[in-house]
Amino acid sequence: MAVKETSPGVSKVRQSVKKKEKAKSLERHLKIKLVRSVIGYPRKQREVVKGLGLRKTNSEVIRKDCPEIRGMINKISHLVNVEALEQK
Repeated sequence: MAVKETSPGVSKVRQSVKKKEKAKSLERHLKIKLVRSVIGYPRKQREVVKGLGLRKTNSEVIRKDCPEIRGMINKISHLVNVEALEQK
């Protein structure tokens, strides 16, 4: 039987988990508000609005700041207002 050394490997794993938790706590979020009605706009834009979780005019959602959400916002930038929020 081989003897396994667990202490060095385990400490590296714990350190990487702690770094990920720190990164999560410093994540940025976006506050997205639907300011114009989606009536009269193409179906794809209405689907993007629904995909973000917005329902009615003046509804607001908070989403994490990631490339996917940024791309969705760029598609409907004429319909929404976006405000950056920072987590402390």
